[in-house]
Amino acid sequence: MPTTLFLIPTTKRGELDQALNEDMVARQSRKIREAPAMGGPAGQLYVMIEGSVDAIAKADALLGPLGKKLPANEAADLERRFREEDDSASAGMGLFFTEG
Repeated sequence: MPTTLFLIPTTKRGELDQALNEDMVARQSRKIREAPAMGGPAGQLYVMIEGSVDAIAKADALLGPLGKKLPANEAADLERRFREEDDSASAGMGLFFTEG
């Protein structure tokens, strides 16, 4: 599934929230993390959107003025880390619900 990943200053959080609430983008998988928590710069957010080709194009248009779209090599590493984080969380929840 296509993805896009941006680095956006935390000072633009209000504008980011508005962009993410746009109908087409709002229906996609969206993840926001504090960049320092993932080894990134202070005062920044990583925003990953995964979805349809049209929705990714719309997200790129909306988020472009707010921050920096990450180049493919940086984005690939961060996408992997986002997925590992999700997998770890899912595995933990599975253990939580199966222990008894």
